[in-house]
Amino acid sequence: MWNRTPLNNVHTHMHCACVYTLLSGLTMAEGHTLMSVDYEIFGKVQGVFFRKYTQAEGKKLGLVGWVQNTDQGTVQGQIQGPTVQVQIMQEWLKTKGSPKSRIDKAKFHNEKVIPKLEHKDFQIVK
Repeated sequence: MWNRTPLNNVHTHMHCACVYTLLSGLTMAEGHTLMSVDYEIFGKVQGVFFRKYTQAEGKKLGLVGWVQNTDQGTVQGQIQGPTVQVQIMQEWLKTKGSPKSRIDKAKFHNEKVIPKLEHKDFQIVK
């Protein structure tokens, strides 16, 4: 009987390297393309910590941008970062928000690819 351990270790290492290469390829294709999108969220989104939760979610996803209340009772802002993370944030803004919020509608506009981030972090604008 022969010992398969060395072969398994090599195979595992090669498999991990291949998976990493594949994932890196996907990351390079979509993840490193930076995009910017403006948004406005309608519903019960003021007085329910929506801005605080939006900032926290944006930071968690590694995004930059800003969020503010409007005089019309909506929340608006801008998000920037890797395409995949921006898309995840858009879905969060459309469907989740803060625990006590009620999202009736989410509008996204001015969606564009950008060469570099235009913000340093994710700010709540007063």
